[in-house]
Amino acid sequence: MGSGRRARRIIAVLSGLLAGEAGRSLRRHGEGPGRARASGALPRARAARCALEDLGPLYIKVGQMLSTRPDMVSEAVIEEFQKLHDRVEPRPFGDFEPVLAAELGLDWRAGFRTFDAERPIGTASLAQVYRAVLTDGTYVAVKVQRQGVREVMEADMVLLARLARCAARRAPRLNAVIDFEAMLAVLFDAMRPELDFVLEARNMRTARKAAAKFRHIAVPEVITATPRVLVQTLAPGCSIRDADPAAFTVRERADIGRDLLAFMYQGYFIDGWFHADPHPGNIFVRPGEPAHLIDWGMVGRMDRSLSTHLLRVLVSVAQNDGTALAQAWIEMGEATPWAEVSAFGADMVALVPKVAAATLEDLDFGLTLTAVLEHSTKRGIKTSPMIAVLGKSFANIEGSVRHLSPEVSLLDVFETELPRIVHGHLRKFVTAPQAFHTLLDGIEGGIRTPQHLRGIVRDLAGHRLTVNVTRSQAPPAAWTLPGGASRRARDAALLTLVFLWWRRNRAAR
Repeated sequence: MGSGRRARRIIAVLSGLLAGEAGRSLRRHGEGPGRARASGALPRARAARCALEDLGPLYIKVGQMLSTRPDMVSEAVIEEFQKLHDRVEPRPFGDFEPVLAAELGLDWRAGFRTFDAERPIGTASLAQVYRAVLTDGTYVAVKVQRQGVREVMEADMVLLARLARCAARRAPRLNAVIDFEAMLAVLFDAMRPELDFVLEARNMRTARKAAAKFRHIAVPEVITATPRVLVQTLAPGCSIRDADPAAFTVRERADIGRDLLAFMYQGYFIDGWFHADPHPGNIFVRPGEPAHLIDWGMVGRMDRSLSTHLLRVLVSVAQNDGTALAQAWIEMGEATPWAEVSAFGADMVALVPKVAAATLEDLDFGLTLTAVLEHSTKRGIKTSPMIAVLGKSFANIEGSVRHLSPEVSLLDVFETELPRIVHGHLRKFVTAPQAFHTLLDGIEGGIRTPQHLRGIVRDLAGHRLTVNVTRSQAPPAAWTLPGGASRRARDAALLTLVFLWWRRNRAAR
């Protein structure tokens, strides 16, 4: 579809949406203002959902992200956008066979013993999936991209980026807190592997290695990958949404639920990348088998700083500490000049006790995360644009686990995994380049430390460090630093020793 045809399609869908709203407004004419607003909210939200589904995958993903942003859309819209799905009517195999021939060769059928072209096992606006058997007897799923979909998606990304810039100019104060363009950029980056199956295959191979550490988690093996065709081993069982919990033992259900959460925690806090769309349709289970996570086209990535601050947020929730949560959240983003920091702290003190010590039956941490986001936006706290993708990922994995093992406690799993998470952070933290970088950031960034510690940093940078040890009868002078600077100075000194140890070992090789 050309850009002109696509633009006309979007205009037609939006025009239909506006016309429908005008008709509903006329029917509500004469009702009281309060009743009219109440009766119009749900149909308006439903019409918006249908419009996004009609426009295709990118708009569906944007709507799903908005369903985690109560600071941007109404409760009725959130409820309706949570129903967004990317399931479309199957298209004839004749639409996809040319893609297989172009990507795998005209004799592509020679690579399969059987290929069920009549009944696709998965349909979406981006691709269709078929069941097949390789010549060696391996059961596989063959994912074939729809023709022309990449061009449509890229054109849609350009259009939405323009709209985001327009919204930023029209609402500069709100944009200072939300940053529409950066939020969309994060979503686009996460979605790009869905447009190139070679990138998705790379994500799968990485995820498969990470999943090998878990007994009850697996990722399908990549057999073949081209930009538009992906052949992978077939995940056994059915969607976790459709699974019968009674078919599993109580222990098996709990083990799968815990490992799913633990695997996602590893992605968030250790690896720095995570499955951004672990909804029930992307998790397959069968009694006696590990849970298989499929569809690695949408992956989020975080730097170490964001991962560390998010970890502090969860620890604060686990410890029922709203004040610490507020501080970690602000440090994860930025307080605008008009921010109400004290009020935000009070909001978190009131919110956290409602979250702690709950099971998945009555806790949705993904929505809790977005509740914090709602308060922070209202109070003028700018938050990392990655939070929207994170909130979606959190909400999806919790909803998936809830289908099979709702008795699993989210916070219990987190606290069990915390030592491994901290160990993973420390391993990254004490590498020499990271230690030196952190030391420079901490000291040169304005932390008030003793002057001789600053000298150590300068000497390290110039390779001029010498250490003189003298015996003195005088008692050592105590360091007195304001606030939390004493703890930070001790951390910086420890990092200095770690860096010296590393340099000594390196020189000895």
